[in-house]
Amino acid sequence: MTSFWRDRPTFVTGATGLVGGWLVKRLVEGGASVTCLVRDWVPRSVLLSGELRKHVSIVRGDIHDQALLERVLGEYEIDTVMHLAAQTIVPIANRNPISTFETNIGGTWSLLEACRRSPKVMQIVYASSDKAYGESDDLPYSETTPLRGRHPYDVSKSCGDLIAQSYAATYDLPVAITRCGNVFGGGDLNWNRLVPGTIRSALHGERPTIRSDGTLVRDYFYVEDGAAACALLAERLAGNEKLRGEAFNFSNEAQLTVRQMVERILGLMGVSVDFEMRNDANNEIPNQFLNAERARTELGWRPLFTVDQGLERTIEWYSRFLGSSIA
Repeated sequence: MTSFWRDRPTFVTGATGLVGGWLVKRLVEGGASVTCLVRDWVPRSVLLSGELRKHVSIVRGDIHDQALLERVLGEYEIDTVMHLAAQTIVPIANRNPISTFETNIGGTWSLLEACRRSPKVMQIVYASSDKAYGESDDLPYSETTPLRGRHPYDVSKSCGDLIAQSYAATYDLPVAITRCGNVFGGGDLNWNRLVPGTIRSALHGERPTIRSDGTLVRDYFYVEDGAAACALLAERLAGNEKLRGEAFNFSNEAQLTVRQMVERILGLMGVSVDFEMRNDANNEIPNQFLNAERARTELGWRPLFTVDQGLERTIEWYSRFLGSSIA
């Protein structure tokens, strides 16, 4: 972190989410004056479970409420906006697409319109996803790969991404976009996700479950790297108007199948156990991984952690959180 964040009025949406909580922690440590939008009170989230919440202002409300957003941006004199609020669970999006579209698409335009009407806002980072690219035969994804989401979650991220680009192109709004792979780390309380679910099962002496057939290829990206990437992009955006409307991939560029990821987790935990292949995942893209060359060359970015280092920190976090350890 640099002196850029010292006393900087910063607004974070999605602050009770996985990346959001770690981003708030990073910003607070950097001296920022952080205001968080919180819809649902999640007591065990990184933001709310410890001392962190004592160092931020919390506004209760919904990302759809444009009037509320305009009030917050004005009354807290927000300079920098970090937009991470989203419905991020693919099976939920498949079962209930409307809530996903309302939050991920409608919430994005509500916030960007509020920012457009708030003259003090100087930079905005929108957290998109590698899912915005949809399925492609041309891998790894580069930032020039067309956004072709087809299934509900993927479409919601494609749309939000394009809306951010539209506000930059049409209104010169100072917004830039992050596209990360599958983020993992301590604080993810959705046990249906691969990493926390596998770690919890191993800690409890249970058989881990894989929803797919184990062959899906993904980028796995540690959460503290995701938070650092958002912060860095905001800093670079503040000093370079040419970054408005631009998107950047962030990745360790180390692709793993789902099966390999589970085996790596169990290996680091010193556990030898079979796992169950349910093979009931629907509407999943077979292969997704990113080229992060642009972020390295234009932003001077590099990951802070390898996948294994991130997993070691994640396993340690859940061991403490669940009050268990491997003998």
